Amino acid sequence: MKRIIPVILLLISLSGCYNSGEPRERVLKIYNWADYIGDSVLEDFQAYYKEQTGEDIRIVYQTFDINEIMLTKIEKGHEDFDVVCPSEYIIERMLKKHLLLPIDTNFAHSPNYIKNVAPFIREQIDKLSQPGELASRYAVCYMWGTAGILYNRAYVPDSDALSWDCLWNKKYVGKILMKDSYRDAYGTAIIYAHAKDLEEGKVTVEELMNDYSPAGMELVEKYLKALKPNIAGWEADFGKEMMTKNKAYLNMTWSGDAIWAIEEANAVGVDLDYAVPKEGSNIWYDGWVIPKYAKNPKAASYFINFMCRPDIAIRNMDYCGYVSSIATPEIMEEKIDTTLDYYADLSYFFGPGADSIQIDKIQYPDRKVVERCAMIRDFGDQTKEVLDIWSRIKGDNLGVGITILIFVVVGLMSGWMIYKRWQHYSRQKQQRHRSRRKNKRVRK
Repeated sequence: MKRIIPVILLLISLSGCYNSGEPRERVLKIYNWADYIGDSVLEDFQAYYKEQTGEDIRIVYQTFDINEIMLTKIEKGHEDFDVVCPSEYIIERMLKKHLLLPIDTNFAHSPNYIKNVAPFIREQIDKLSQPGELASRYAVCYMWGTAGILYNRAYVPDSDALSWDCLWNKKYVGKILMKDSYRDAYGTAIIYAHAKDLEEGKVTVEELMNDYSPAGMELVEKYLKALKPNIAGWEADFGKEMMTKNKAYLNMTWSGDAIWAIEEANAVGVDLDYAVPKEGSNIWYDGWVIPKYAKNPKAASYFINFMCRPDIAIRNMDYCGYVSSIATPEIMEEKIDTTLDYYADLSYFFGPGADSIQIDKIQYPDRKVVERCAMIRDFGDQTKEVLDIWSRIKGDNLGVGITILIFVVVGLMSGWMIYKRWQHYSRQKQQRHRSRRKNKRVRK
């Protein structure tokens, strides 16, 4: 603790606020995940905004890598970001705390592209609603995907990867990577612990992943402790590279990361694939919201609308590997790949006529996959207890209390510091993305 306090004081002394002196209605402050928006999309939005309103807009773009840091900056620091992109459980938490403004869909000259969001996605977002606050009025889904198993087919049979059992299998000890995500780990463990009950229809994936009872948490800790000896590392981003270099054989990861890894691996002759285990998994959603302390909600609403335009959605998908919430005929046509040797039922997403199409099964999971997945909701008052479990599993030397204190301090830091920290990292990844797009096979 004596070593931590000086660091905390230093961070506080370096923190600051953005204040350019220009009229705030001419500035749009965006807070987003790193590497989550296509090349030149921001510049194109500026042109779109000028065309629609006759006004110039300058963009201040900052990135975050932890939902809770973003939330703390808004809730405690009252940072005046105009539009941010939290995950579904943070959207739910922000609604509970009345930290969001409704999105204005009355645009002067522009069509309402927000209507392009798939009804299926809108229904999922509306599960986050609070009394008097319909979630889809406050949040528009940006990207969505699944959690599953990225695996090396030279060492892991397809049948093994189709069950969470592979993570607990001793034959893969030291060759398994897990996302450093307490929510995904919790969901994975409790699903695996009830595999037989799920098979017999005694319980649903949604009920399990949102079971924060003392008995449920005790069971999760037991299974995660049994899993830990098999784990080579808890990763936030390096898992993709480890898999492409044959240093790990299994990686519990997210669908977008899996797509990136598979394409990179193909270029060096490594055969990777991705599966959502038969027991079920997490299906997640990231969405655009306008925080309570926003100073330019008008530009924020226009930005959210612009991001729902089909051509922009395609560019963002091609850049980051995840799948947009937008479900228009243009996107379906763009994503159909007649070279694939399998078909999928996407009628739940694109509507009638999409019940048997050739489309990437990782980006767009088949109806049967979606039906065995569910959204992990906000842990609410049990968040601390779940974090305590996570701390014990990982063997962190810091207690949860100190960890939360550090989160709060870091959350109060200037967005400029976070931006500078990620700037070099983002440039490197953008170079890899450009290289990946050059090598990407033609899909028509």
